Amino acid sequence: MAPELLHDQELLRRIAAKDEDALKELYGIYGQRLFAYALRVTNDEARAEDAVQEALIVIWQKAGGFRSEGRPIAWILGIVHNTALKSLRHRTERISNVMENSLVAADLSPEEHLQVNQQANLLHQGLKGLSPEHREALELIFYQGLSLEEAARVCLCPVGTIKSRLSYARQRLKGLMNRAEAGK
Repeated sequence: MAPELLHDQELLRRIAAKDEDALKELYGIYGQRLFAYALRVTNDEARAEDAVQEALIVIWQKAGGFRSEGRPIAWILGIVHNTALKSLRHRTERISNVMENSLVAADLSPEEHLQVNQQANLLHQGLKGLSPEHREALELIFYQGLSLEEAARVCLCPVGTIKSRLSYARQRLKGLMNRAEAGK
């Protein structure tokens, strides 16, 4: 078993035993990642912060229920996912933020920079056109690095549903990019 996995499982065991230092350590390791995910779900910094704080409370209360069947981070992201979605129940706008900055490199020419920005804007528009479920599947698999099984657990749906959502989202985005390229 990977050392990271063992460490995370040990942290959850300590949290289940009400070790506050373990919760602080967990937050130190994953706090930024959890906030970034909650921010992409809520598209609102205050809601994202609240969702992470609420998730930490749930983790504190339910760490003893972690069954070690998967990676702890998948279980933790599932809690953040649920708390973030809960915060959106009274809001119509949902996940629309794209990690555009990951497309921009510092050593590009002005023309290349413009092209990258255009592609990022196109991708952003394409993602906005996807349903929240399709965006969540992309987020969990590609940005959070979860397996299909872990993403299915987070979304509370079968693995086949995650595969279907990914396939649809990729085809839709690919079609959008191809149409934009053909229109040049």
